Amino acid sequence: KERYQTVYSREQGSAAAPTAGLHFTKEQLAELKEYGVNLGFVTLHVGLGTFRPVNVENIEEHVMHKEYYSISQETADLIMNTKAAGKRVIAVGTTSIRTLESAADGVGRISGKSGWTDIFIYPGYEFKLVDGIVTNFHLPKSTLIMLISAFAGREFVLKAYETAVQEKYRFFSFGDAMLIRRPGE
Repeated sequence: KERYQTVYSREQGSAAAPTAGLHFTKEQLAELKEYGVNLGFVTLHVGLGTFRPVNVENIEEHVMHKEYYSISQETADLIMNTKAAGKRVIAVGTTSIRTLESAADGVGRISGKSGWTDIFIYPGYEFKLVDGIVTNFHLPKSTLIMLISAFAGREFVLKAYETAVQEKYRFFSFGDAMLIRRPGE
């Protein structure tokens, strides 16, 4: 129980840790702050359905389960101020992306709120807030790999995974991570 937690874990309720966050230590977060990186935190109580493989021919028929999320007004303000300053919002993990994109309105604004989401992000999705992602290497046919394919493009992701296999990177929850910027940046 102690090792399967991020250093910024605060609330109980998730069926799984936001594993991209397992790569960070308290010291690294302090160093990021020293470099001028602002840190904001969100909550998504991940359910086991996030890890359920997509087994339908048409991905639009895949049904996500509902998960509870919460974003403080302080974090929402930080995100909006970051965007207004022309800086990037980098999400740590697919759960953070799903939380942010669930709370964003149609024109990329966000305010503090809580609720339930069943958002399923797959290629063709138009991102509203996120400019970059720190994420692990995910399993084939997962909603998670579809989300990063929606962000970075399927061909880019396949090429990155090909390299990861050749270099013997570790996959899934306790595996290696990568930073992906929005294409064109």
